[in-house]
Amino acid sequence: MLFTKLERKIAFRYLRAKGRGFGSVISWVSLLGIMLGVATLIVVMSVMSGFHHVLLNRIIGMNGHVVIYYQDGAIKDYDFLIDKIRQNKIVEQNLVSIIPIAEGQVMISANGNNSGAMVRGVRLTDLANTAVASKIYGRPLAEVKDNELVMGMSLSRSLRLTLNDSVSLISANGGTATAFGTMPRIMSYPVVSSFFMGMYEYDSGYVFMSLSTAQKYLNIPDGVTHIDLFLKDPEKTTAVRTALSDALPAGFVVRDWRDMNRGFVGALQVESNVMFLILMLIVIVAAFNIVSSLVMMVKDKSKDIAVLRTFGVSRRSMMKIFILSGTSIGVIGAAVGTALGIIIAAYIEPIRQFFQWATGRDLFPAELYFLSELPSDISAASVVGIALTAIALSFLATLYPAWRASKLDPVEVLRNE
Repeated sequence: MLFTKLERKIAFRYLRAKGRGFGSVISWVSLLGIMLGVATLIVVMSVMSGFHHVLLNRIIGMNGHVVIYYQDGAIKDYDFLIDKIRQNKIVEQNLVSIIPIAEGQVMISANGNNSGAMVRGVRLTDLANTAVASKIYGRPLAEVKDNELVMGMSLSRSLRLTLNDSVSLISANGGTATAFGTMPRIMSYPVVSSFFMGMYEYDSGYVFMSLSTAQKYLNIPDGVTHIDLFLKDPEKTTAVRTALSDALPAGFVVRDWRDMNRGFVGALQVESNVMFLILMLIVIVAAFNIVSSLVMMVKDKSKDIAVLRTFGVSRRSMMKIFILSGTSIGVIGAAVGTALGIIIAAYIEPIRQFFQWATGRDLFPAELYFLSELPSDISAASVVGIALTAIALSFLATLYPAWRASKLDPVEVLRNE
């Protein structure tokens, strides 16, 4: 057995003692510090993980896992190119779908309001197989026709639109040349449906139309701006990207979702690591408080230690008694902090809504954080790792005071009493 019955009895008796153990202010501060540190770490890491997964899933759901561009402009004969791509064995093994897209920047005008947006032309049968299809409100995709638009919900609200209202799209591409310069192309289309991805950047900045309509409007007949490939596993893009780079003619550029969002993905990872290190300092400070508490306990209990030593309690047992006393503070603090952190992380969105209602302030503006809800993804490995780290720091904090207790000379202590 790791601890004998006598060692456990003495250790827990010291913890219950008034003025020291749990009775001391420093010990309570240590316990609360570890509890709050662990709880805060679990909540923050869960929210960061939630941000990571939700944003990446929505980015990947909106855009292809691998994207093919042509550096000299639009891709012509894209259906022939898609057939050639499908013949590649590596691509075919990982492929779910291939979607040709015609995309361009426009300004949208309606009801006296203007907003910039990205028009994306796609075959509506292809759009029905993407994540957008499950987020459609209004007319179903199967009933959307050419020259009709599907607009992001936040964008339609900012333009004060209702379904079947018409909007004007203004684009500098494919404009009419005049003696006074190029006149922008202006076309009017009805908005028959809207979509809500839950990511503000998309909901406020994207408009879908049929591929043929987009080709006419963007003045790229029989061409597309890029081709999106959706894979079975978004993490396995390297093999497909390499195979395409080797197979495609010169002039084609192949990128995956990591390349297109490298800064964003890297920033999320760095922020997560930095937050972990900063918040771990709370637990480290609490561990130092355990050192102070046990050092004072050793000094206060020096006579008891001397008596126990004269009764035959070994130095090793004295060390174990104080290690158990200090580590118990860490274990209790980590256990309570873990439970508290899991509860807060699980209900973080209702908690946010309550404080938002109580303060009357928007604590999570969608236009700043790109999401309309505060996400949380509780990872069992992360929770266990944080709790074990807190317990390990508590254990390390007990070693020096326990060593001091084991080195007390009972003869010198009793002589000075």
